[in-house]
Amino acid sequence: GQIKPERRFVEAVNRQAYQYEMGDFPTEWEAWIRKKRKDPPTIEEILKNEHYRQEMEQKVKDVYEKDKLLQAKGYEEGLVAEPVHTQIKGHASAPYYGKKEPSQDPASTANTFQPGSWMPPGSSSSKKK
Repeated sequence: GQIKPERRFVEAVNRQAYQYEMGDFPTEWEAWIRKKRKDPPTIEEILKNEHYRQEMEQKVKDVYEKDKLLQAKGYEEGLVAEPVHTQIKGHASAPYYGKKEPSQDPASTANTFQPGSWMPPGSSSSKKK
């Protein structure tokens, strides 16, 4: 009295079953095997969808190339600023100010200010005499 569900599978040809990976089968067959569609795909349907995928890939490449050319033209004409390449010289919480050793005395020149560092009492570098 029990109804057994239909089982769909693919027999491995030229490879062992464990060697197949996702994407080895056309997506139409994957959908049929996983019961996302009722009828198995036809050869014509698979070829039509593959042609459509290739056409879309080519269109994406063309749009990407066109965008790169427009960006280059914008940089050339000065309409768009080129991306700035920053040089990282330390951790954000401990920026590099060009000094090799910390000093207790603050340093200031024009628009830059470097605070003095705290040295614990009794430290050899904190004694100035």
